[in-house]
Amino acid sequence: MFLAELQLKEKEAFLELAALIAKSDGRLSIYEDVIFEKYQKEMGLENYTIKGLEISEIVKLFTNERSKTIALTEILRLIFSDGVFHNQERESINLVMTHFGFDPHEYGSLKDWVLKIKDLSVYQES
Repeated sequence: MFLAELQLKEKEAFLELAALIAKSDGRLSIYEDVIFEKYQKEMGLENYTIKGLEISEIVKLFTNERSKTIALTEILRLIFSDGVFHNQERESINLVMTHFGFDPHEYGSLKDWVLKIKDLSVYQES
């Protein structure tokens, strides 16, 4: 929703992060794949090739609070797209939150908001 606001290096970092987290449970679900493609299109990076950066390298590329919030929100949207929150995804989110400096309350608020948006979009597609 807000990915277009990111700087180019942040957009590329976001795709790296999204690919890493989406595959953290060992597979990329069809739901995650569809959302990943939407992310690429939204940011104009349809031809971007994932480089396989480490999470510690990726999170350093987000330079301000707004871009960190956008990235975390969209990553949560990706994770919840298949309706399953795997332990590996939870660990990855915790690592991102720590690197970004988010506290559990902020995370809880973002998670609740993402789930409400997901419910609304499912309802509208019916």
